[in-house]
Amino acid sequence: YIQDVDDSELKKLVDEGTFSATTDFSSIKHIDAICIAVPTPLSKTKDPDITYILAVNKELEKYVHKGLIVILESTTYPGTTRELIQPALEASGLKVGVDVFLLFSPERVDPGNPVYHTKNTPKVLGGVTENCLELGLAVYGHVLEKLVPVSSPEAAELTKLLENTFRSINIGLANEMAIMCAKLGVNVWEVIDAADTKPFGFMKFTPGPGLGGHCIPIDPHYLSWKMRTLDYRARFIELASEVNAAMPEYVVELVADGLNGQSKSIRGSKILLLGMAYKPDIDDVRESPALDVYALLEAKGANVKFHDPYVDTIKFDSRSEKTIELNLKTLDDYDCVVITTNHSDYDIAAIVKNAGLVVDTRNATSGMRNENIIRLGAP
Repeated sequence: YIQDVDDSELKKLVDEGTFSATTDFSSIKHIDAICIAVPTPLSKTKDPDITYILAVNKELEKYVHKGLIVILESTTYPGTTRELIQPALEASGLKVGVDVFLLFSPERVDPGNPVYHTKNTPKVLGGVTENCLELGLAVYGHVLEKLVPVSSPEAAELTKLLENTFRSINIGLANEMAIMCAKLGVNVWEVIDAADTKPFGFMKFTPGPGLGGHCIPIDPHYLSWKMRTLDYRARFIELASEVNAAMPEYVVELVADGLNGQSKSIRGSKILLLGMAYKPDIDDVRESPALDVYALLEAKGANVKFHDPYVDTIKFDSRSEKTIELNLKTLDDYDCVVITTNHSDYDIAAIVKNAGLVVDTRNATSGMRNENIIRLGAP
């Protein structure tokens, strides 16, 4: 079910006995090194939810043994490795850096990336002690091409937070630029492409219906939360989050404007969302803004359906909805089609031709001048 892992490659490892899976934590007693990569979501108040790490700690305390190397990979706030994992390891009387060895090494994954995989993506590591770092480098050195040691777990923890906060803030800037360009009657996509021709001092980010995935919408809040405990307000992070979080509502406004131009209202309209995954050509819907767009439209009385070639079912609190079959001939049955994810499977030209109204949040209709298109960030 993980697209980036080939079934045949996995089967070969299982058949050879190189890879096995278990839910039995007691196997830690016979293991030399473990990587902790459990979810670290946010609570409803945007505070870190570290219950999964605490659950691991409970089992670690039972089965930790001398010589064990423990590497936390879950994205979290600075200080987690020392403040949470180290006490669990030392509860049995073992000493980190002497008897057991502890590091933080942030997971770096870009689902669907055809170039960068785990093996060739540089790996950052920070150990609690020099001994910890040396052994961590030895573990990862067997399988990864480039290792990047840093001075402490905190430096490694902040590295991951900086990477994704950088993306969040720049996407927030692109989103706000899209809103401003629309008000000024300028095409934001043209502006971004023109700026991207500058060979120095500019990095291209594009707007969209909001942020998705497990990292970018979440990680900056970990840093912001940590700074609040130190009586410091991370204003850039909070502002970018505010802009990005408002994008699904902005998309709904575009839908309302488009329907209004056809003497229709959202209430009672049939609306089809194309793409529920948070990025093209993957099946991951975690934090996908398309889910918010779906819920907001439904709350306004629309009859909402979705199609996604990679996502069969989406789940809400009290129910689940299944993808419909995409039939180009019946697209005009919908009052509005919203392109929320520009999967490469979609024949955009055919969709535009057969739909009465298209709201494009991803610039999938670039170059098309059909009157039935409303494009985010464009006149």
